[in-house]
Amino acid sequence: MTVTPPASLANRVIRIDDPADPRIAGFRDIRERDLRRRHGSFIVEGAVVLPVLLDAHEGGRFCAESVLILENRLEGFAERLERLPADVPIHVAPRAVIDAVAGFPMHRGVLALARESEAASAPLDFHAMAGNALVVAGQAIANHDNMGGILRNAAVFGADGALFDAQSCDPLYRKAIRVSVGGVLRVPFEHGGTGLSMVERLAANGFTVIGLSPRGEHDLETVPIEGRTALLLGTEGPGLTEGMLSRVTSARISQAPGMDSLNVATASGIALYTLARRMGRIA
Repeated sequence: MTVTPPASLANRVIRIDDPADPRIAGFRDIRERDLRRRHGSFIVEGAVVLPVLLDAHEGGRFCAESVLILENRLEGFAERLERLPADVPIHVAPRAVIDAVAGFPMHRGVLALARESEAASAPLDFHAMAGNALVVAGQAIANHDNMGGILRNAAVFGADGALFDAQSCDPLYRKAIRVSVGGVLRVPFEHGGTGLSMVERLAANGFTVIGLSPRGEHDLETVPIEGRTALLLGTEGPGLTEGMLSRVTSARISQAPGMDSLNVATASGIALYTLARRMGRIA
């Protein structure tokens, strides 16, 4: 069944009937391709995340390059797609074609190919942050669900930025973006370097670094905070090393007896909420 595009998009929609069409080559086999971003491009999927990409595009941080959408979802997305610049192609295809192109069926019928701008890949501008800035830093965050959850929490609680060391997985991996509900496109971030270099750089820019661990010296509700604050998270399981904890102010989340830890994404949500509230950043 061929769907007639809305009048507002009639001259922009490109009908695709062949999965091998070179015009959609960037979407092909994304489950394998997006394990490592190629040339700075990445995949965004889902109806919830696409509007976030459009906001980021208009804000200059990320650039939408192409869209591939299920034909029966076109009408419902017309108003959002109208926001795309005229030079961004809008491809429409039936489900069988999109499934064959993507390599799997769980794409929700909405895919976009995007790219980082120079602004998005630039180092965080600590000088531009306020005196009560709040950032989150992650060391060896290797699980994409955890990465997405941390960045979702960072966006929800208004973090000014995020840093992840080179051992951490790519924040712009497709699944991390989806789990973050687009939070990775909202929160400025850096990815690279070592955990130690992150801590040293944060300290040099006036941040009190709070390392979260079940072995933390202070309770998170009473840990001393003043001015700029950075929440440091460790990998799932081992967490932050004793050497790293000795370099920062360590804190713990109170837990019931017999349990040793929380999932790092869950812990980040509790900690960011607690710190943002104590710092007067949220009511």
